[in-house]
Amino acid sequence: MFIRTESFKEFIRSYPIVSTLVGIHLVLWLLIDLFQFGFALELRNAGVGLNIAVTQGEYWRLITPIFLHAGLGHAVFNSFSIVLFGPALEQMLGRFKFIILYLFAGFIGNLGTYLFNPDSFIPHLGASGAIFGIFGVYVFMVMYRKHLIDQANSQIVMVIFIIGLVMTFLRPNINILGHLCGFAGGFLIAPFVLKNAERFSVWRNTRSNRSDIGFDPNRWSKRRFPLKKVLTYVLWGGIIALVAIGLLGNFF
Repeated sequence: MFIRTESFKEFIRSYPIVSTLVGIHLVLWLLIDLFQFGFALELRNAGVGLNIAVTQGEYWRLITPIFLHAGLGHAVFNSFSIVLFGPALEQMLGRFKFIILYLFAGFIGNLGTYLFNPDSFIPHLGASGAIFGIFGVYVFMVMYRKHLIDQANSQIVMVIFIIGLVMTFLRPNINILGHLCGFAGGFLIAPFVLKNAERFSVWRNTRSNRSDIGFDPNRWSKRRFPLKKVLTYVLWGGIIALVAIGLLGNFF
């Protein structure tokens, strides 16, 4: 469930939402932190979480911070977390529900951060609230939907969640409210997105025909995947995110 055995091509094809989110993180890091393009820096300033700006009517800042990160390490760490824990939920919930979960949890994380200190001038950014929302759904499954997750994976989820929770309070410069409220958002929306959900199955992640002679569901294609195609997806994902931040800022 959390061990990735797919080839790069199979992963992109099986989990397009997770792949797109990771692509957006990396493209934005390239444009903002590495190349430091002027338009990208302006969009980061317009999209970063800033409670005092939300108070003044810039409500898009309750969503846009989940796509922005403070440096490569921050972007890579959150992207790795999504790659590790996102695929199973994307398959179980379906793409649309997974997007709703991710955005809702991120929104609740930023909303909680705002409501507890609406006049704060301290900026915040990162996908951590949305990622803790993913944990919220898993914890809900462990507690109330035990048929969707086996005992071994339940233990993995709970151990990593507890470690993440402890680190939230121990590490400096962490948006504690964003983590806690993001988790709460995922837990609250879990009953709705888990409706009609099925257990994660490796069978559903391959386009091969089960009736093929010698088919092995645990053996993934090792054919080379065209790098140009992957970079195109990542580039367009980053461009769409930047445009969305800019349009939201201009619209509101």
